[in-house]
Amino acid sequence: MIYLTSLFYLFYFAVIGIYIIFFPKILQLSGYSASQIGILFSAAPLVRFLVPFLFVRGFKLGRSSFHTALIILSLSVLGIYFSLEHFYALLLSNIFFGVGLSLILPYIELISLQEIGKERYGKSRLFGSIGFMGVALVLVRIMQEAQTALLFLIVLSYTTVLFAFLVVRRSHAKQKENNHTESLESVALLQGWRLWLGFALLQVSFGAFYNFFTIYETAHGISLEMTVYLWSFGVLIEIIMLYFQGALLRKNLLVLLQLTTFVTIIRWLLVYFFAANLPFLFLSQSLHALSFALFHSAAISYLYQHYKNKALAQQLFSGISYGLGALLGALLSGYIYQYFPSQLFLFSALFAALSFWCIRSYAKTQNS
Repeated sequence: MIYLTSLFYLFYFAVIGIYIIFFPKILQLSGYSASQIGILFSAAPLVRFLVPFLFVRGFKLGRSSFHTALIILSLSVLGIYFSLEHFYALLLSNIFFGVGLSLILPYIELISLQEIGKERYGKSRLFGSIGFMGVALVLVRIMQEAQTALLFLIVLSYTTVLFAFLVVRRSHAKQKENNHTESLESVALLQGWRLWLGFALLQVSFGAFYNFFTIYETAHGISLEMTVYLWSFGVLIEIIMLYFQGALLRKNLLVLLQLTTFVTIIRWLLVYFFAANLPFLFLSQSLHALSFALFHSAAISYLYQHYKNKALAQQLFSGISYGLGALLGALLSGYIYQYFPSQLFLFSALFAALSFWCIRSYAKTQNS
């Protein structure tokens, strides 16, 4: 099973790499404003936020809904390809793209944690980082026009769909397909509001990075090729962390969450103060190992061991963090960059600081 999940992660995050690194630049070259780019990139997170609440209301998280998500993702990438010049059609395609993503990854994550375990999870998940970095290094060399990146997006999306299907087909995990009508309180969403708000705010801070880092750095005189190297370096460090993080995940997970959010504050401040300084930019990217890789693994591991309704907890984490948080991050970063471009990553540091405060406050309630 670990081989199939590794291949799924490889291709899934190659798709994410194209979408995050190259798609904002493609949209900018196609004539879209910063605020329009922010709106387009907020569509997928919006549905990732809304979809988990369907499961709270009784929608079943099972193989049937998963297979439906594979079909939706397959059609939505075609929609993105054919609607590039039409804002509202492109927005609709991004919405359905988000629906597919919001169902596929959390379901595979649950299977990975159940069948592989949190200590081996990183060694499978690191292939996603390899896919993310690999597609960036290839496309920066061969991309002559937007259509090239979009064709890569289609091919890799369909390959992702294939391996996602195979993972679920081979899975021996006993998914709880009929036990998702529990209330929102079954995962203590309100009781643990500080934790969930912290998760969301950290992803708000990532909005500038995921949606505007390429545009921001090229505007500061860093070439597109060097910007891709910066992305790739961050992912390389992330791969190393994912491989060796097993021992760390046996430690206090709430301490790890506090550490990683604090490091994220430092990371965004480095980008803010040294936007055109390559050594400091590479230093900031090295912190991706903590602010993303270790944070993500610690978060899903904590939720997996803390809540009985594990599937719903993972869905809500995806929805609240990579849904609501990413939605607000995309919208806010778009308007901040349009009106206060030089302050973009200062705002990111502020959101990360608020995230740190929330998670630290939550940890204190658990220790009292």
